[in-house]
Amino acid sequence: MSFLAPSDNLSFGEKLRLLNWGMIAIIVLIGLIGIALLYSAGGKSWSPWAGPQLTRFAIGLTLMMIIALTDIRFWLQYAYALYGGMLFLLIVVEIAGQVGMGAQRWINFGFIVIQPSELMKITLVLALAKYFHSLSFEDIGQPIKLLFPAAMVAVPVCLVLFQPNLGTALLLILASASVFFVGGVRWWKFVVLLILAAAILPVAWNYLHDYQKARLMIFMNPGADPLGAGYNIMQSKIAMGSGGLFGRGFGQGTQSQLQFLPEKHTDFIFVVLAEELGMFGAWFLLGLYFLLIAYGFIIALTCRNQFGRLAAFGLTFTFFLYVFVNVAMVTGLIPVVGIPLPLVSYGGTAMLTLLIGCGILLSISLHRDMRISRTGLNE
Repeated sequence: MSFLAPSDNLSFGEKLRLLNWGMIAIIVLIGLIGIALLYSAGGKSWSPWAGPQLTRFAIGLTLMMIIALTDIRFWLQYAYALYGGMLFLLIVVEIAGQVGMGAQRWINFGFIVIQPSELMKITLVLALAKYFHSLSFEDIGQPIKLLFPAAMVAVPVCLVLFQPNLGTALLLILASASVFFVGGVRWWKFVVLLILAAAILPVAWNYLHDYQKARLMIFMNPGADPLGAGYNIMQSKIAMGSGGLFGRGFGQGTQSQLQFLPEKHTDFIFVVLAEELGMFGAWFLLGLYFLLIAYGFIIALTCRNQFGRLAAFGLTFTFFLYVFVNVAMVTGLIPVVGIPLPLVSYGGTAMLTLLIGCGILLSISLHRDMRISRTGLNE
């Protein structure tokens, strides 16, 4: 990572030179590992998953590089507009969204199908970062000043819960909480909210869907329904256990190749890796994730403007949540939720969202020494 201070008048070539190429290399390597795993999961074939994923990854990388070279003040200026656009699309989902796997989460534009709740994870962080960037330390201490950002979080969370998509709603809440915390909100306010959340859990249970209740009950006792609600996690544990230290070999996983492992190309792709390449393969991928997340937090800590610092922290924490929730889910540490493994699981909108987030992180890194006043102008 270079620690030179980019100015406002850098040429295109200088910007390319100052980009965080170490971070870019890790992103590319993780994406290629994902494509290789999808190739294996598809029976050592480019169809139906590896080929489309390669195309999406190439498009996403191009978009990431364009975003990385964009002035950080662009994201500050249009943060609310981007948030408003995603909020509008979430409303459209409720009215005319496409149904898939029992949930109404997608919008079909004909040439592309997108999941607005994924993109909301990025735009919500940017909007909150812009709001807290405009506040003074004294403002943050006033509870009334927190009503607007709280509403910015509550509205999309409610819309996502209606889809229903509990996993994404929780990620939106946790990522937003990280921005609130780094923005200066006192820790005791989070404690109060946790107590209130615990108090309403019995009431919330009555509003969960039957499949959500089943997932929670299976988490408590995985063997209660091994051929029904507990099938996924039971097969996941069998596959990971059979991989051992070095795995069965690329394309040789019995649970995945013989179709015992469900959702092997999406939520349970990490299990394919653990079965075929063993514990060493799994730890190698987790090591890459650790390095990428470390890059993100370093960018946040070294950024001199509040907007970039908050956005970088929120985006990095969102990426961490993707990794943690997916791996914890397939290993049985938390209930099963529909959260993909970042840059590895098959899916267009999730990959696009993560690469956009990485592009913004790279842009913040490039402009980390730029000082921006609360009005959005250079100091």
